[in-house]
Amino acid sequence: MVIGIPKEIKDHEYRVSITPDGVRTLRQAGHDIWVEPSAGAGSGYSDGDYRNAGATVAESKEQLFQKATLIVKVKEPLLSECPLFRPDQTLFTYLHLASLPELTKTLLDTRITAIARETIEAKDGTLPMLKPMSEIAGRMSVQIGARYLEKTQGGRGLLLGGVPGVEPARVVVLGAGVVGSAATRIAVGMGAQVTVINLDLERLRYLDDQYHGRIVTLASTTAAIEEAVLAADLVIGAVLVPGALAPKLVSRQLVTRMKPGSVIVDVAVDQGGCVETTKPTTHSDPVYTVDGVLHYCVSNMPGIVPRTSTNALMNATLPYLLRLATLGVEKAVRSDPGLAKGVNLSGGKVTFQGVADAHGLRFDPLM
Repeated sequence: MVIGIPKEIKDHEYRVSITPDGVRTLRQAGHDIWVEPSAGAGSGYSDGDYRNAGATVAESKEQLFQKATLIVKVKEPLLSECPLFRPDQTLFTYLHLASLPELTKTLLDTRITAIARETIEAKDGTLPMLKPMSEIAGRMSVQIGARYLEKTQGGRGLLLGGVPGVEPARVVVLGAGVVGSAATRIAVGMGAQVTVINLDLERLRYLDDQYHGRIVTLASTTAAIEEAVLAADLVIGAVLVPGALAPKLVSRQLVTRMKPGSVIVDVAVDQGGCVETTKPTTHSDPVYTVDGVLHYCVSNMPGIVPRTSTNALMNATLPYLLRLATLGVEKAVRSDPGLAKGVNLSGGKVTFQGVADAHGLRFDPLM
């Protein structure tokens, strides 16, 4: 199979979808790899590194799309890239289509097969492609929130861990999955007062045991969320419904009552956000204020730590890439129900329920 690696063009997106080591493995399996010029530069990989690994460096993005059957990206394509697709191609990337109606319609018109990394399931029901980026985003969310709590950034002027004689900042984590657990780990490590809110009591019990009472765990109710958010200095949105829009746990009215200078980092922004006042931002312009509350809602947080995130992504990606390329997309999908759940669009049809529901479109099951 001919696999194409385009250069990411989303704002401050420095990751690349396949490393030179990944190229070597794919070449050994008999596949041809085409790479757009400078695709790996942001992650520290030169065109020479890719050539030495056996890839062909294309003359342009257009040539790469012409040659490749399987297009492997990190983030969803921008609308400007969509005219390059043709119906016999497969796109393999993070898509998050439930929050992107225009892109969904545009990709449907191309009639490509679109496989979303974030909805692929392992045999145990976990999300193996989402996990590494969620771990990174969760860890980053607290260090970013700590920065924006600084007075010079518009925050309350708090040190997250406090000092002897001065209480630390209060951090509320909404969700106890991969993102929430990673955020909790960093917040505890930085010395904050941490409250974790989640629906799954077994998950809360696990975290409570892990931290030996160092955190407060609360079952998710409207009253619990309201009380915790109003007391918070930093709120981390870490709620996930795979492939669907995130539930709005924090209303606009509740935001208006939060402490002036408090900070919201909504990691769920890829799926529409779990705060009603969330709207996507970029690394170039990451923060906005609503009623005195700072909102950080960048949808590609791991993109600014590309060396770490690219390698973590490659570790999770390579087994699936080998399966898709060696068996062919159709056979690979039919032989693996978990991989089949990654197919969000196919032949102009929506094949993932959460995307169909989000946009009021017809759902056509893949199998």
